[in-house]
Amino acid sequence: MKKASVRNLVLLSVTSSTLVAQPSKPNVVFILVDDLAYDAIESSGRYPFLKTPNISRLQKEGASFSNFFVTMALSSPSRASFLTGMYPHKHGVTQNNEKVDANWEKYPPYTTVLQANGYESAFIGKMHQASLWGKDQVRPGFDYWLGFRGQGHYFKNVFNENGVEFNKEGYITDVLTEFSRTWLLEKRNKDKPFHLCLWHKSVHGPFQPAPRHLGVFANDSLPLPPNKNGVTTYEGKPEWQKYKKSYYKIWDKEPEWNPKFQEPLDILETLLAVDESVGKIYATLQEMKQLDNTIFIFSSDNGYFMGEHGYWDKRISYEESMRIPMIIRYPAKVKADSQLKKMCLNVDIAPTILQLAGLKVPSYIQGKSMVPLFKNEERVNWRKQFIFQYFVDDEYPYAGPTQVALRTDRYKLVDNNLENDIDELYDLQNDPGEMNNLIANPTYGKVLADLRRRMEDEKKNIDYNDDRDFWLRQQVPLWDAKYKGKKQKQH
Repeated sequence: MKKASVRNLVLLSVTSSTLVAQPSKPNVVFILVDDLAYDAIESSGRYPFLKTPNISRLQKEGASFSNFFVTMALSSPSRASFLTGMYPHKHGVTQNNEKVDANWEKYPPYTTVLQANGYESAFIGKMHQASLWGKDQVRPGFDYWLGFRGQGHYFKNVFNENGVEFNKEGYITDVLTEFSRTWLLEKRNKDKPFHLCLWHKSVHGPFQPAPRHLGVFANDSLPLPPNKNGVTTYEGKPEWQKYKKSYYKIWDKEPEWNPKFQEPLDILETLLAVDESVGKIYATLQEMKQLDNTIFIFSSDNGYFMGEHGYWDKRISYEESMRIPMIIRYPAKVKADSQLKKMCLNVDIAPTILQLAGLKVPSYIQGKSMVPLFKNEERVNWRKQFIFQYFVDDEYPYAGPTQVALRTDRYKLVDNNLENDIDELYDLQNDPGEMNNLIANPTYGKVLADLRRRMEDEKKNIDYNDDRDFWLRQQVPLWDAKYKGKKQKQH
C-alpha cells in the first residue's frame, strides 16, 4: 500500500509538459572556442561594435572570471589539460603535433569518472590531437564521438562519428551545433544525466565568417590596443622578440598597426556564429527543461594577441596569450551576474565539474576545484601563484623559445630558457601592459630573487620536467639556425 501511494504521487507530479527524465545529478555542457581573446566579447567593451548577446546572457546568469588562465597557450596542450586536469608536461601533449596524443591511460579524462557514475558523455567538435590519417580519433571517456582531424575546415569536412568517417558540407560552427542538438534531443539515453563537450573550430584561422556574417564589421575600425598602440621599440626586451615580430610582419603583411586590418575583423565576424551556437544550445536546454539543472561552461583553449605588442597568434607568456574568457552558469551553486577575481586555471575545470557532480576527484589531477570560490571567494585560501609553460613548437620554431613563467597576483617572471638572451620581469600592478621589463632594474633585485626561488618551488609542486620530449629536442638545431646561434639553456 505504501509503495503504491508513492508511485501515485510521482505520477501525479508529472505533467504532459515535463515528460522528460529529471536526473538528480547536474548535467554538463562545455562549449570551448579556439583562439578567442579574453576581451573579444561584448561585455569587455573593447570593441564597441561587437554584440554577443548569448554569451552576455550566460554572464548575467552566471559567473565570469577576470583572471582565468591556461597553463600553456596552444590548442592541443590546452585541450588535453581541460580534459585531464594535468599540466602539458605531465599529460604529454606539449605542442600541436599530429603524432602526439595525451597519455589517456595514465591520466584519463574526467569524463571517465562521470561515465563510471551513470553519466552519458558526448564529444562533438575539435580535439586536435594525434591527427594522422588512419589514427582512430575516438578518445576514452565518451559514449558518442563526432570529430574531425587536425584543424578541420570551415565549409567542408571529413567527420568521424564513433569511428566511421563520412563527408559533410556546411559551415562548421552550424554543423557542430546541429549535431549537438540532435544528440541532446534524440540520440542520448534520456534516463541518464548527460555531459556534452561542444568544442568549436572557430575562431581559429584562416578566419572565415559564416556567409551571413561576412562584412558585418566592414565599416568599423579597430580600437588601438591598450598597451602602447600595439607597437614596441623592444627597448629592454629580449632579443628573440625582434625575430618573432619580423616573422609576423611577413605573415600578416601588416608592418604596423592598422585600424582596418582585416584579420581581427574577420575573427570578430567569425565569433558571431559561435554566439548564435551558444544561444541555440541554451534554447535546446530550455526545451528539454534541463537548463537550470545543467552546468553550462563557455571558454577558449587559449588567449590571442589582437595587436598587443605588435603581435598576432598566442603561445608566449604575455597576458593576452595566457588569459582566457571563462563563464560558468549553474544557478544551484553559482551566483548570477558575479565576477570572480582569484587566479584560476584550465586544469581546474575537471575537478570543479566532478565536485559539482558530487564525485570524487582522482588523486592525479593537478588542478583545484573552484567550488569553494562560488560560496565566498574572499574567505577561500587560494593559489598565490602558478606556472605557465611553453615548449618550442616543432612546426613553428620561430614563434618563441621554450619558456617557463611564474605569475603571481602582482608580478610575472619569465625564464626564456636562452643562454645568451635576457629573461623578463613585470610589475603587473603598475604595468599591466607588460611593456617595461624590470629584469635588470636593481630596485627589483630582492623581488627577482624571491620570484626565482618561488618559481623553483612551484616547478617542484607540479613535478615540472625540464627535459623536453623527443620532438622538442629535435627542434633545437632549427631554433639555433633561425635565431643566429641562440642556444637553449641546458638543465
